Amino acid sequence: MEYEGESHGTCRAMRGSGMQPETRPIFHRLPVFELLEFLQRFIAGSATGCRFNGVAGTLNRIAGISGGFYFSGIFVYLLASAVIPLTSGGGWRGPADVVAVGAYLSGIVPLLGLALVDMRVVAGSRTDERRLMLHASLVAVFLVVAHVAMIFGMLDPSILSPGSASTAGHGGLEPMSH
Repeated sequence: MEYEGESHGTCRAMRGSGMQPETRPIFHRLPVFELLEFLQRFIAGSATGCRFNGVAGTLNRIAGISGGFYFSGIFVYLLASAVIPLTSGGGWRGPADVVAVGAYLSGIVPLLGLALVDMRVVAGSRTDERRLMLHASLVAVFLVVAHVAMIFGMLDPSILSPGSASTAGHGGLEPMSH
């Protein structure tokens, strides 16, 4: 089922908030987050057990700090330009949109946490191994909330509404277009 005037890839709530199409790509997952995930696996799987101080560790810290602060800007922007207007104007299209946007914005916790760990503001006195474990945990939390946001962002926004008839036929998921 194709929804008129809407494209795939962005939560309907964000599309309905008046956000311009040219600004939407800045909210998609950035390569810096992919780099964080890759480096985290590389460092954790290294033969020494911890290469937190090598080139990979340095890149990991740079990616964590820049990703945390980048997402902080996105968080503030979306809160002001989408969440507050949608909430005050009753513009949410259903509970699935609220969950999707809420999960997306909750990514601030692990990503800002990564930045603070990498700057040694948090857990600065811990060993490299302990900081690496905390770092890996924060990356995992971010991946979970990002996937929850993605899944709920693809649902028909009324899917969780009481008495919704939208589940008949396609289960609330939009068809994939390739």
